[in-house]
Amino acid sequence: MAVQAYILVQTEVGKAADVAVAIGEIPGVTLAEDVTGPYDVIARAEGPSMDELGSLVVSRIQTVPGITRTLTCPIVRI
Repeated sequence: MAVQAYILVQTEVGKAADVAVAIGEIPGVTLAEDVTGPYDVIARAEGPSMDELGSLVVSRIQTVPGITRTLTCPIVRI
């Protein structure tokens, strides 16, 4: 079973739409939408393990130009 998480993203002013498009094109990201509130983009991503999901966030998502901060929220099934 794949590990999934929501990634909450803060961006530079005026960059949310561009960041959402760029994140949505990354393999492993299943959804990326710009939103209002304390975060500018919310993405959903998955990977075969927590380590690989973490690597996706750090090496691919956080390097998208315009991102200032991310918060990764792993999905749990209770």
